[in-house]
Amino acid sequence: MPRRQAIQPVVDETPQPELFLNRELSALEFNFRVLAQARDPAMPLLERLRYLSIVASNLDEFFEVRVAMLKQRHQFGSAAPGPDGMASGDLLSRIRERVLDLTCAQYATWQDELGPALAAENIHFLTRKQWTARQRRWLQGYFENEVLPVLSPLGLDPAHPFPRILNKTLNIAVVLQGRDAFGHEGHMALVRAPRSLPRIIRIPDEVSGPGDHVVFLAELLQAFVDMMFPGFKVVGAYQFRVTRNSELIVEEEVDNLARALTEELVGRGYARPVRLEIGNDCPQSIVSMLINNFELEETDVYRCDGPVNIIRLGLIYDDLDRPNLKFPRFTPAMPAAFGTGKKRMFDIVSQRDVLLHHPYESFNAVVDLLREAVQDPDVLAIKQTLYRAGKDTPLVDLLVEAARNGKDVTVVIELRARFDEEANIRLAERLQEAGVQVVYGVVGFKTHAKMMLIVRRENGHLRRYLHLSTGNYHQSNSRLYTDIGLMTAHPEIGEDLHKVFQQLSGLGPTINLKQLLHSPFTLYKSVVAKIEREAAHARAGKPARIVAKLNALNEAHVIEALYAAAQAGVEIDLIVRGACTLRPGLPGVSERIRVRSIVGRFLEHSRVYWFKNDGEPEVYCASADWMERNLIRRIEVAFPILDPVLARRVYDETLANYLADNTQAWLLDSEGHYTRATPDELPPHSAQETLLASLCGASLTKPSAS
Repeated sequence: MPRRQAIQPVVDETPQPELFLNRELSALEFNFRVLAQARDPAMPLLERLRYLSIVASNLDEFFEVRVAMLKQRHQFGSAAPGPDGMASGDLLSRIRERVLDLTCAQYATWQDELGPALAAENIHFLTRKQWTARQRRWLQGYFENEVLPVLSPLGLDPAHPFPRILNKTLNIAVVLQGRDAFGHEGHMALVRAPRSLPRIIRIPDEVSGPGDHVVFLAELLQAFVDMMFPGFKVVGAYQFRVTRNSELIVEEEVDNLARALTEELVGRGYARPVRLEIGNDCPQSIVSMLINNFELEETDVYRCDGPVNIIRLGLIYDDLDRPNLKFPRFTPAMPAAFGTGKKRMFDIVSQRDVLLHHPYESFNAVVDLLREAVQDPDVLAIKQTLYRAGKDTPLVDLLVEAARNGKDVTVVIELRARFDEEANIRLAERLQEAGVQVVYGVVGFKTHAKMMLIVRRENGHLRRYLHLSTGNYHQSNSRLYTDIGLMTAHPEIGEDLHKVFQQLSGLGPTINLKQLLHSPFTLYKSVVAKIEREAAHARAGKPARIVAKLNALNEAHVIEALYAAAQAGVEIDLIVRGACTLRPGLPGVSERIRVRSIVGRFLEHSRVYWFKNDGEPEVYCASADWMERNLIRRIEVAFPILDPVLARRVYDETLANYLADNTQAWLLDSEGHYTRATPDELPPHSAQETLLASLCGASLTKPSAS
């Protein structure tokens, strides 16, 4: 599929910078909203700890991708300002200011709020100063038997230069005094913590008594560092962690995408550093030495008032059996359309479309549909995309079984799904060994669409059964992310999907679709056209409204179309989880546009576009956000909800329900600031809790008792 065939936005004028917020700064603001969950005493305590870990994880990826790319472009003078017009140097300074604020708030939350609250629940993260003599003896034994044999401390001298430090690993910089057995003066050494070692160690109850007593590996290494350097005096030991550029670049002209990507993966862990995290107690002389070795600047250093790998706090969540400190469990419901499960799924879907709303409704329905296809002798072919599949999905086993059963199975695997590249290469190899035809997508365009096509012979004719989704075929994520899926046997949608798969596997020409909106071809221009249609309705005095639910919004010309529609009289409500560069509430520009973000128990992931269309509403669910990359540089699909009952359900559950949220919603103002919504005079309403109650019969007002 040559790049020249893709639709590119037609731009008449340069965007006006004053009309846009900055993308990177807006993305950072999302993490402050997540951190607010960690600081919310109404949240279950271990969930608060998990939110704190999520902030750290998000910040890692922000540096690995966004900051790394920005720094690289700034260094080579190729960082053209975005629609907001902010120069790269100014943006890097602003990013540092906000990250310093976020880092300070993170560690204050840990030290002042979560640590003491956990201790009150008899969950103790012990520092060296808090160890009892008995605990210290046990930890020393653990260190000698389980940790020390795995370590390879490295003294730094002309024969032992500064080593390569792997991305995001825990390290200890050690200052020494004395001479070694060869008469060499000791000055500096490094201790790298292998990834095989657990980052959090639990002390047995027989040592510490009832309760949970845990120690960070970093504390252990610092406490017993002298045992690694016998004959030397340890003057100091300081934690540090380096974050590196993790964006993979694969040239478009390659003979074998999988091989090229595999070669790139080898060096990713040692790519150019972009951030140095180091303990607050580290002297400047050590910081300067590390800066020089990593070729960083002082502005790349972030001091940590606690463990540098605070992300590891999340590890304790699954390890602790404390249900009273977690969200109550719930059981996803099977969609009502499938009834008691006695009828075949093909029989049901042949008669009516079926909507799936995850995580409230079970992902098992998708697994069951594929299993039925695998076992059905009338099924001839199965085609599916896989972007992120996860380790525990049964779908892969079923695809392998289908191929071995003689069915024609084609799987489009996106090898470049960020941070899942290695897993996807292994997945592709496994499927190929089973006889599955594996397609690696299209060079230059990530295949982000989520779709499954099953071809079945019925009464002498072929019929297509489809599953389309806003989310990945990922079993674990289906319980943590909100997504919309559609099962249908609609002939036109089936024909459209057949053409999309044919294009992906055969690299065919541009295709004409009847129902699906297809990026990078028709999705962008269709979204803009539908926005402009609402504006025309408003100017004609007809009902006009747009409601959209997205993960992110930054495509400048879509935003300009929304501004123009608002000025024409269209009322616009946007539910944008993360980065949003549109400025709502600007006088004369966006007074009719309102933007909110929902941050709750589940990660908001479904994308829904709703257009009033003069009283004949159109609703699309999609794998695509209104971002440049989704609309222009990816293979995406937006699918219509044609059944009026299901379309109304999508509107009620994913749009109206979220617009009524006054407990987990954050409202964006024109300056880029978010304010948490409050019930005021209205009854409290949580969109997610409402759906848990209505679809699962779960009540989540309070955590369950232990």
